[in-house]
Amino acid sequence: MNPVKELEKHGQAVWLDFLARGFIAKGDLKRLIDTDGVKGVTSNPSIFEKAIGSSDEYDAPIGKALKRGDRSVADLFEAVAVEDIQNAADVLRPVYDRLKGGDGYVSLEVSPYLAMDTTGTVAEARRLWKDVNRKNLMVKVPATPEGLPAIETLIGEGISINITLLFSRDVYLQVAEAYLAGLEKYVAGGGDPSHVASVASFFVSRIDSVVDKQLDEKIARANDPSEKERLAALKGKVAIANAKVAYQDYKRLFSGSRWDKLAARGAKPQRMLWASTGTKNKDYSDVLYVEELIGPDTINTVPPATLDAFRDHGKPRDSLEENIDDARRVLEELERSGVSLDAITEELVKDGVKLFADAADKLYGAVAHKRATVLGPALDRQQLSLGDGLGKAVAKSTEEWRASAKIRRLWQRDKSVWTGADEDKWLGWLDSAAKADVADYEDYASRVKGQKFSDAVVLGMGGSSLGPEVLAETFARKSGFPKLHVLDSTDPAQVRAMEAKIDIANTVFIVSSKSGGTTEPNAMKDYFHDRVAQAVGPKVKTGHRFIAVTDPGSSLEKSAKTLNYARIFHGEPSIGGRYSVLSPFGLVPAATAGIDVKTFVKHALAMARSCGPDVPPSENPGVQLGLAMGLAGLEGRDKVTILSSKKITDFGAWAEQLIAESTGKEGKGLIPIDGEPLGEAAAYGNDRFFIDIRTEGEADAAHDSKLAAIEAAGHPVVRIVMKSIDHLGQEFFRFEMATAVAGSILGINPFDQPDVEAAKIKTRELTASFEKTGALPAEQPVVSTDEADLYTDEANATALRAAGANGDLTSWLKAHLSRSGHGDYVALLGYIARDKATIDALQAMRLEVREKRHVATCAEFGPRFLHSTGQAYKGGPDSGVFLQITADDAKDLAVPGQKASFGVIKAAQARGDFDVLTERGRRALRVHLKGGLKKGLAALNAALNDALN
Repeated sequence: MNPVKELEKHGQAVWLDFLARGFIAKGDLKRLIDTDGVKGVTSNPSIFEKAIGSSDEYDAPIGKALKRGDRSVADLFEAVAVEDIQNAADVLRPVYDRLKGGDGYVSLEVSPYLAMDTTGTVAEARRLWKDVNRKNLMVKVPATPEGLPAIETLIGEGISINITLLFSRDVYLQVAEAYLAGLEKYVAGGGDPSHVASVASFFVSRIDSVVDKQLDEKIARANDPSEKERLAALKGKVAIANAKVAYQDYKRLFSGSRWDKLAARGAKPQRMLWASTGTKNKDYSDVLYVEELIGPDTINTVPPATLDAFRDHGKPRDSLEENIDDARRVLEELERSGVSLDAITEELVKDGVKLFADAADKLYGAVAHKRATVLGPALDRQQLSLGDGLGKAVAKSTEEWRASAKIRRLWQRDKSVWTGADEDKWLGWLDSAAKADVADYEDYASRVKGQKFSDAVVLGMGGSSLGPEVLAETFARKSGFPKLHVLDSTDPAQVRAMEAKIDIANTVFIVSSKSGGTTEPNAMKDYFHDRVAQAVGPKVKTGHRFIAVTDPGSSLEKSAKTLNYARIFHGEPSIGGRYSVLSPFGLVPAATAGIDVKTFVKHALAMARSCGPDVPPSENPGVQLGLAMGLAGLEGRDKVTILSSKKITDFGAWAEQLIAESTGKEGKGLIPIDGEPLGEAAAYGNDRFFIDIRTEGEADAAHDSKLAAIEAAGHPVVRIVMKSIDHLGQEFFRFEMATAVAGSILGINPFDQPDVEAAKIKTRELTASFEKTGALPAEQPVVSTDEADLYTDEANATALRAAGANGDLTSWLKAHLSRSGHGDYVALLGYIARDKATIDALQAMRLEVREKRHVATCAEFGPRFLHSTGQAYKGGPDSGVFLQITADDAKDLAVPGQKASFGVIKAAQARGDFDVLTERGRRALRVHLKGGLKKGLAALNAALNDALN
């Protein structure tokens, strides 16, 4: 007789602790049912991880599932797991039918991540029960304190449950009570209990592993030989004794009047199942935990190796009720020896939860890897070349993030991932793409197209303008749709230039402001409302040419209603401006310009899934980039140098704001360097971290050669390759996630901007003064030359004079730039019109500084950078040397309804910004150019070159 099959005679069923797709498809499970009398199958994350991660048999099913549409890693795993469970259940269904539901079950576990979450466990168990849709399914729920009420609830709903991670007899009593109470609720509600089954999975060998270790420690310390012998006699006995005594509890619990009432209604007793029966100690028999636990109405769930061993040399007998008194004596002796079984079993539950969670991490990592492989070019590629030191730091932090479940906690809005302040209130960006009403955007786009507008202009600042600017600069004009423009300046010349560029009578304006109270968009809104009214005349409603994007209840919403705007789109208050590109602040301009919002969002969601809570940090591209950025910053490589290829050249301006405003505070932070052309390796200090982002097929041999040399010189380099510009949404999300993760590493709140407000307050004070007096407060230059007036505070002036500054511009520039050294950066802050000529002029100057001083450089235009890098310049590390550049406007421009003109507002912003820099003790010098902007920039460039030579 087959020893496995013979267990039936002793009233014990054998379940297999293994599951794999090929194992079912090839008929191996059916053969075990036929030859060994196997009557059930259990699964867990570890089993699935081995099946999926160590073979290619799941590649085709995962590919097939993805052909029906991309999905999260957890959903993808569940799709293939549910199919496996259904197939196994179908193979076992004849057993279930023959035994009238007495056996023939397959178990599928709720996520181990939910082990401490009663509500989540109940919800997932209900869903799995519905999705598998097989009567012979058992949903596995752990016997944690949070799992117990879930068990009662689910049994009370008629769902069959396998209780797992059960070690303690005391907890077993609670498990049995949960089952009985659940059945009573089900019966009271009119349910038929004969369709409900449950097993209590009592773990065995793990107990001996821990107990034996503690006994060995005591034996080593004992001096009395008899004591050593007594302790040694307990080894390998405790787990079996514990199970035997628990079985006596089972017999008592499922007899008597309470049980008889349920049994009369057809209820089945909750059988005890012996789990973890593979022998871990090689000194013990490999069938120990099968041979010693054989008894009626029980199950032994065995791994394949143990099944094979018992078939080969197992000796069945009615062992479960042998020597019960001896079993109790073993437990008493253990307690007397000072080893607490209660403490051990309590820790084993915690360890079991952790082990299953670890296995789930490996499982989801394997699925994530296969998903990425199947999707291939549908996902943008990321390669990190970090060098040995930073690479090891990232690997260590990756494991720390995995072990502490930080990526899951981040998605759960756990503010302790950062500083524990109010970060949980600013995480709406995580699912902004998922919540996008694509149908509404498509309907809106068709209406815009029907109006046949020639142009669309976004009026906004910072997060409201930089994302749309990337779209405007990256995508060509779509046929039938207006050309998209962005205005984010109070410079009079720049406002005029925009007006000259468009057909104002045939333009739709998108006024974009979260709060509605931002100075710049309000001034621009008032100006263009007046200009449109003049252009279209009284017969056309001016407000119908305007769209508002703003948070609910803002002052802009009120104004838009008063002025009869064509449409008001509401932003999500829990999304900060710089994280808002995948919300209406980015999607409304996209739809207006005819960009395919459905495709744009689809690609963004692909990256969101790749960065999801179920993707372990090692396979999570956003987490990996964020850890690398943050840890590089801690090592002093805090100049995040963004290299964007020609097709996506404006992406860096958006990423610059995201990184700087999110991380630059409390004297910490990353300083993004955008627009600085790639130089030779010798031009860079060891404070650099390079991110190279390009679209596939953009060849630039010279660039690639320089980047390779930079990497070879020991600088960390991240390469990101996009399939096409249509994948921009992926990069928006990747960088949002990476920046949030980097903020955690730096120990700051990446969602506030405390130092931006300081400049706004200064600006409001100056403009209020102008409204009262008709002039900005007088200021005195520290020196006046033919080319410029120079301004700074007393502390800076004293330091500069001590460094050689005298009566000419060159000496001041030389003294100022000489203050930049190792680890510093030089920022040129131009409060001047931003056009090709001025961009080129600042670029030429920054490159001269980089080549001569070997420091990172920034070239920014105000006031737009105030809502971007301005936060890091004031609140970040004190490593900046700032040269502010201003000039008189050739021609000012009035703002309707205000005394302060655009020029006055810009001047107030420049002065407010500079005042905050000097108040923070920053190294700052302001150069107010004379003789016109073109001439003044040329003179400044000449003086700067002289100063550097």
